[in-house]
Amino acid sequence: MKIRALIVGLAALGFAAAAAAAEPIVIKFSHVVATDTPKGKGAEKFKELAEKYTNGAVKVEVYANSTLYKDKEEMEALQLGAVQMVAPSLAKFGPLGVRTFEVFDLPYIFDNADDLHKVTTGPVGKKLFASLEPKGIKGLAYWDNGFKVFSANTPLHKVEDFKGLKMRIQSSKVLDEQMRALKSLPQVMAFSEVYQALQTGVVDGTENPPSNLYTQKMYEVQKHVTISNHGYLGYAVITNKKFWDGLPGNVRDQLEKAMDEATEYANSIAKDENVSAMAAVKASGKSEVYTPTAEERSALKKALYPVHKEMTSRIGKETIEAVYKATGFDPSKM
Repeated sequence: MKIRALIVGLAALGFAAAAAAAEPIVIKFSHVVATDTPKGKGAEKFKELAEKYTNGAVKVEVYANSTLYKDKEEMEALQLGAVQMVAPSLAKFGPLGVRTFEVFDLPYIFDNADDLHKVTTGPVGKKLFASLEPKGIKGLAYWDNGFKVFSANTPLHKVEDFKGLKMRIQSSKVLDEQMRALKSLPQVMAFSEVYQALQTGVVDGTENPPSNLYTQKMYEVQKHVTISNHGYLGYAVITNKKFWDGLPGNVRDQLEKAMDEATEYANSIAKDENVSAMAAVKASGKSEVYTPTAEERSALKKALYPVHKEMTSRIGKETIEAVYKATGFDPSKM
C-alpha cells in the first residue's frame, strides 16, 4: 500500500511539474448544444475531471453549437486541428464518406436504451469508430441525448396527420427519407435557427428529445407534442487523431479516465432530464402532450420501416444487420 501511495504521489508531482514548466495543453471542445443540456453538462464534467486529473496540465474550453464554427465547418476545423474535440450528432459523418453511422437515424431501430447500449458499448460501436481513423478522427465515446418526440402546431396522432407538414430535420439522408415516408416536407436547418423558424412559421414542426424541446423553448411555439420515441439522438465525442496520439502518454491516460467518467455521467442524466423536461412541458400548458395508443404506434412503425430498406444501399447491409443482431430486432414482425 505504501509503494502504491508513493507511485500515485510521484505521478501527481509529475503532472504538477509539467504544468508549472509549460503552458497547459488547450483542448477546445466544441459543438455541445448548450450548457444546460445533457451533452453540455457532460462536456462540463469532462472539463472538470480532465483539469483535475492532469493537475492543470490540460485546460478544456467548452463551446456551444455555432459559437466557433457553423455546423458544416466544424468537422473540417477538427480535421485541421483548429479545434481538438467535438461532439456532433451521429448523422454528421455522411459528408466525410462514412455513412455507416447513419444507422442510428433509422426510425424505431432501437426499442429502448438497453438495446441502444448493446450497440454503442459493444463490437458494433467500436467498429464504427475504427472507420473514422482514416479520416484523421478518433472516436472517444457515445453520448446519449435520448429518444425523439414529434412536435407541430397541429395534432400528430395518426400517420396521415403528418402529410404536407414542413418538418425541420438535421442534415441526414435517413431523416429526409423518414419525413418523406410520412409524406411530410423535410427542411434541413441549423439547430440554432429552429426556434425562430418555428415561431415565424417557416417550418411547421420538428423532432427532438424532450430535453432539447424544453431547454431551447421550442415547446413555447409548438401547440402539440407526440411522445413517439421514434428515433434516437446521440452524439459521438471525437478528437483529432494526430493531436490525441501526440499527447504524452500519462496525460492521455488521465484524459481517457476523465472521458469514461464523463460519459457515464452524461448518459446517466440524459434519461432523467428527458423525463423532467417532458413534465415541465406538460406543466407549462403551452403544448398539448399526446401519447399514441398501441395501435397508433404500430401504424407509425409500419409506415417508417420501409426507410430501413430504402437506406440499406447507403448505410450498408452488413451494418444494419449487425445492429439487428445486437438488439434482437426482427424485421419480419414489421
